[in-house]
Formats: sequence, C-alpha cells, structure tokens
Amino acid sequence: MTRSDTKSMIGTDPAALAEQVAEIAHSLTLEQQVRLLTGADMWSTHAEPAAGLRSMVLSDGPSGVRGQIWDERDPSLNLPSATALSAAWDPELAYRYGQIAAAEAIRKGVDVVLGPTINLHRSPLGGRHFEAYSEDPLLTAEIGTAFVRGVQSAGIAACPKHYIANDFETERFTASVEVSDQALHEVYLAPFERAVRDGGAWTVMSSYNAVRGVTMSENDLLRSPLCQEWGFDGVVISDWTAVRSLAAAKARQDLAMPGPNGPWGEALVAAVRAGEVPAEAIEEKVRRLLLLAVRVGALDAEPDDRPRPIIDAGFAREVEARGIVLVRNAGGLLPLRAPASIAVSGQNAELPRTQGGGSATVVPSEVISPLTGLRQALPATVVSYHLGAVVQSGIAELPLDCLTDPETGSAGLRVRFRDTAGNVVLDEVRFASALVWLGNAPEGDLDTLEITTDYRPPVSGPVELGFAVVGLTVLSIDGTNVLAAENDVAGHDPATAVLSPPASTTVVDLQAGRSYRLRLEHSLSGRSRLPGTLGITLGSRPAVASEDALIAEAAEAAREAEVAVVVVGTNSEVESEGFDRTSLALPGRQDDLVRAVAAANPRTVVVVNSGSPVAMPWRSEVQAVLLTWFGGQEFGRALADVLSGAVEPGGRLPTTWPGEEADVPVIDVQPVDGVLRYDEGIHIGYRAWLRAGTEPAYPFGFGLGYTSFEYESLAVARPGAGDPDCAAEVSVRLRNTGQRAGREVVQVYLSRPESAHDRPVRWLAGFAGVEVPAGETVTVSIALPRRAFEHWQQDGWALEPGGFTVEAGPHVASLPLRAELAL
Repeated sequence: MTRSDTKSMIGTDPAALAEQVAEIAHSLTLEQQVRLLTGADMWSTHAEPAAGLRSMVLSDGPSGVRGQIWDERDPSLNLPSATALSAAWDPELAYRYGQIAAAEAIRKGVDVVLGPTINLHRSPLGGRHFEAYSEDPLLTAEIGTAFVRGVQSAGIAACPKHYIANDFETERFTASVEVSDQALHEVYLAPFERAVRDGGAWTVMSSYNAVRGVTMSENDLLRSPLCQEWGFDGVVISDWTAVRSLAAAKARQDLAMPGPNGPWGEALVAAVRAGEVPAEAIEEKVRRLLLLAVRVGALDAEPDDRPRPIIDAGFAREVEARGIVLVRNAGGLLPLRAPASIAVSGQNAELPRTQGGGSATVVPSEVISPLTGLRQALPATVVSYHLGAVVQSGIAELPLDCLTDPETGSAGLRVRFRDTAGNVVLDEVRFASALVWLGNAPEGDLDTLEITTDYRPPVSGPVELGFAVVGLTVLSIDGTNVLAAENDVAGHDPATAVLSPPASTTVVDLQAGRSYRLRLEHSLSGRSRLPGTLGITLGSRPAVASEDALIAEAAEAAREAEVAVVVVGTNSEVESEGFDRTSLALPGRQDDLVRAVAAANPRTVVVVNSGSPVAMPWRSEVQAVLLTWFGGQEFGRALADVLSGAVEPGGRLPTTWPGEEADVPVIDVQPVDGVLRYDEGIHIGYRAWLRAGTEPAYPFGFGLGYTSFEYESLAVARPGAGDPDCAAEVSVRLRNTGQRAGREVVQVYLSRPESAHDRPVRWLAGFAGVEVPAGETVTVSIALPRRAFEHWQQDGWALEPGGFTVEAGPHVASLPLRAELAL
C-alpha cells in the first residue's frame, strides 16, 4: 500500500478500517505484539511480516528533517527556527513550512516527523525556546496546527511535542511540575488540543518530566483529556528513553523509543502472562500502531517509487525574511539606500547561528552568513569585516576547503574506528570536522576513533586548535602531541554529551597555505550512555591577545564607514537542548562592542542572532535593531533582503522582550527538591507583564515596518446560527498612511475586569495579517471562537454570561480601537 493508496483507505468507512486493523492486531502472538511497542533501533520501529507491516522511520524535524543519520553526505534543508516562523504570525506560511518538512521526509524515507514543538515560552531562561513558538497559547496553537496539517497533507505523520508542561530543561528527566487545573487546560494543554482536534495529529510525544508527581509516560493525562475528550486515536510516542517502567504499559503510552532495548520486551510479556498488565491494553496499542502504518503507507506497502522531491532553499529565505522583527528604526535609517561602505563586525556575522543545539539540528549543504549575504546583495558597496568580539565559548568546525584526506588527496578527513586488537572496523572519508553518530556508530569491542586530515590554515598567526568530545582525546600536529584532555559533562542527560560536548583547545602558531597533518585519537572505552552514539568536533576558535584591541579595531572601521552593522547573538552553550539559560546577557564582550561601534558611528544597525530574548542595554544608543532569531541556511540573504528594503520586515514578536532581567515577572526554571511550581497560574508571558504593571523593552506582538498604519474603526457582531463555535465576528478598518506597501498584523484582545474568575488583564483572541498598498484602506475580518471567551472550571469549559471588552491594534500595548460585546 503506497501513501496515495493510504489516503483513499483512510477516506473509507472508519468502522471498516478499525475492524481490519483490529483483526490484524488480534492475529499476532503476544510476543509479536509486544515487540512492536519498542523501537527496533534509534530511529525506526520493528517490521512484522505476519501483519504486512514494514518498519516505520522517525526523525527529528522541528526545523528541518535530518533522517536516520547525522551526516554531511546527506544534507537537509536547514529552515529558520520555530521562533522565526511564529514571528511571521502567518498560519498559511506555517502550513507551507509543514509541507516542505513532509517533502524532506519523503526524500529521506521518513514516516514520522518529530515536531512541532508546542511547549510555551513560560520563562525567557528556557534553554530550548528557539524550538517552540510563543508565550501565548493561541498563537502557538494556530502556528502548530497549521504545521501539523501541512506535514500530514503529504501522508507523513506529525508528532506534536512534548506533552505536557515541558517548558524547561533543568532536571527535565526527573522534575515534577505542579500546575493548577485552570492553567493546565487554558494555557499548556490548549495548543495540543488544537493540534489534535483541528490538526488531526496522528502521533503525540510524551515528555520526560512528571506532572503532579507522575512521570508523563505513566500519567493519566495521556487518556484524559488527550483521548477521551479530544478524540485522539493515534500513537503516543515517548521522548527518547522517557519510558522507564512496566507501569507505562498500563497507561496510554504506546511506543517506547529508542530500541531495541528498553523496560518492556520480555518483561512486559511476562507481566501480561502474570495478569499484571491487561492483554487488551497491549492489543489496543498495536491497533493504534497499525492505524498509523495505514496512514503513512507502511501496511501491506509496495515499494514507494515516487520521485524524491528537490527542495528549494528559497523557502528558507522567505520564512526568515517574513519572521525578522524590526524593533527600532530611529530616523528611518532602514532600509539602507545603497551606502558606499558598510563596516560589519561581530563573530555571528561570519559564523551565524542558523539553528539551535540538540535534536532540532540538521546538517545543511551550505550556510549563507550575514557577511556573505550583504556582499552578494550590495556588490557596489565596500563591505569590510572585523571580528570585534568572540561569541563562541566552544569551537567551530574547520572549513572543508582547508582540509584534505591524506590518502586520496581530495577534500575531507579520514575517519577510522579500531577495535581492541587494532583492526579497522570502519574506514571512511568525511566532509566535515563536526561529526555525530546517533545510533549508527560501530558497536562491539572498540578501542579508538582516529580522525586524520591535512589542514591548510586560511590566515597566518596564532589560533586555538582543539576538540569537543566527552572522553580521553589526544591531538597531534605533524606527529607531535600538542593537546591531551579527558572531557566530561555534569548531569545525566545523554543529549548534552553527544550534541553539546565540552571543548579543549591549545594555542598554536600556524602559517597560511602550509599543510599541517592533524590527527585526533579518541578513546572509545566508557563512551556514550546511548549505544551507537557519539559526537566529536575537530575545530578552532580565535586566539585573542586583547579583547580591547578587537573592539577598538571594529570601532575604527565603523568610524570610517557610512553605515555600521553589528551582528550579536548567543552561542551553543547559551541556547540548546539539555540545559536552561542562567542569564539573558549576551555572551562575551558583545555589549561593549555595540557601544563602541555606536559611539564611533551613529548610523549603526544591530542584528540580534538569538533564538529567544536577550538583554540589550544599548538599544537606545543605536539607530536600528533587528531581531532575526536562528535564521536557517539562507539567513544572510534574507537579512540582506530586509536591510536593503527588497522585502518588508513583516515579523511581530511572539514573545515579550524584557528591558531588564530583574523585571521579568515569571523567570524561574530551577526545580526545588525535584519540583517546579507554576504558581503564576494562567499569567505567563505578556499576561504576567500586564498583571505586574511593568513595561518591557518590546511588548508581545510588537514590530515595525517600512510604512505606517492608522486604525480607523472596529465593529463587532454576533455570528449567525451557522457556526456554533464562533462567538463573534470582528471587522477592523485600517489605512496604510506611508509611501510604500506593507504588511500589518491586526491583533484582537479580550478583557473582562469584573469577572468572577481568575482571568488575564487581557488575552489574545484572534489575529490576521494583511498586505496593504500605499495610501489604501482595507477591512480585516477576524472570527473569535467561543473558546476565546470561555474559562476552565472544575466541571470543564464554561462561558461566563455578561460583557467582554474587545480591543484591536498592532500589539498588546497599543490597542486604539475598542468595543463592548455582551454574551
């Protein structure tokens, strides 16, 4: 059965399909059934010939689909981060983003895309927020649901994650969240409900953490509301290693990943035989797994001979440009009007962060940096570059065009795994010096990993050369050992050891153009906690004799240029999976760099390359500030499009950006005695800022463009009887008062100060983006669902009779139009 056959089968009588799947599941022995409920390996499920079931492949996929291997020889499209996508406030764009993810999945033979991540930005210190959409449940729901629908439109399963209340990384395997019923339903469950009810998600991922003392793979929240109230009939997939007991088999948890080992297997067969786990529960899980197989074309499947899609990187460029948020443009400095010279500084200008660390990472075929993007877009402009400040605390991989395989003389590195007898187990040429194996590294009686390459430095002088890996490693240059270290990581998170290992470096003086034989010998004894996994990088970082001198050089270059562009941002030790942030401050001397450049040239633009909020104490000292998130592989070209005015900066903030860290009303991500208390209830993000009465640097929904708008009128009407889910229809009339066409995101908020229930000061109820030609007036219609007016109480959702205030405007702190609505 191909995926096209699957679509027609799903469209037939659901009862007949359920009966067919039930018959197949019942025909299997208990051992066959249980075998299907644990992965076959790191990324795939077991095949079962007796059921006509092929293996299904799962892949990380929030911002690009990696496939089963992390390998530069099979690159993926590196899309902009989830925060960039959500900043566009455009569900249609999110649907297309999902379609592109599905096309990548088809190209790589993937059946289930492990995304979208629809946890919330509860605290700006959340280390993985670049992978999630917003602090607001409605915006998250709209973007996440569109992503799910886009993926599944192509017969690929989406997997909304991480269910539920996994809005932090600290102690994520063991911490328990204490949260009220109201906050759970109105805030944290809301995006998942939409992804299931409206998006029709075929799978959901259960999270590592516990809620109210029960780990999520065993928690009854998997039954209610997920299945019983929302009608979810799909597969609950565990986060990797999140299933830890037989108790999860009695819960609504269906698939334990990864495999082939785990807590189920023979132990679960024995538990069923002993009557400790109902046999019916096992068969139900198998039925759901078979239904997923029908949906993705894995049951009675014929070889899929469809041509593999060719993915256009131009979509990554479009998403990033649409998501860039202009938050300051004093004096109308932007868009730039063909300046004669631009002085660029900041390490992220040359080595940008295009994606966050951890499971959201893919390997792109190329990355266009801001520096390259500007030079391509403005060939008549002299674009100079100075480092200015070092951002990285680790190392960057070495450029491929500087590396030669010693045996073939062609580009690359020679990689060998040896066993304890010295025999070569794996010998291959690789084309990147940052290597990751996720479940596909050689296994057995291994002793050493060797990496050898001939390196020709691009510039002369001192450089810090070294490696990032966990374990004992030796680096030699031309046969002489120059560095030996045994790195380790704190904690018990295997993702950190593989995806964000610590680095060790030594300063060496190298000459440009000369060839140096680099050799790494890494001990494989006592390596990764997960079989077949390893992450290692041979790389470098600048050797800085004087940070003050770097800043002075950049400032002097800015003084001589017509315009200065400073690119600042975070590094992989600030924003990544596996740990939370400890501060909102930019790493290194970047704040000092910005101030020095701005003092030297008042026409300074700052580009912020971070996945989530950072402190910007210099924001009023520069003329323009652009928030660009992690911009994907076309980051540089998209940025140049916006700076030059070829594209409107259409982004709006999906999350509040604070002025001072001390002002953030909800910031704690550190469990105490294993418990993280969401004591703020429903008041997170802008809701918490409004309740605290504190003004942030830039409020939720804020963003400037290259034109201006006037909000002229607001009309609110009760809908007809045709749509019971719609409570009100809002019409907003606005006029483009500028000299060029532009895009506005009209936002509608509700409030009810005299409510008998705990409510936010105001909350987002609907939005719509609209393109308006210069000087023209348009009317935007926005339907407000009944749920936007409801609140959660002990017996479920309820509508409080009485009046609500409806407000409309460009962001949560600027709502010039108001009307009253009685329900």
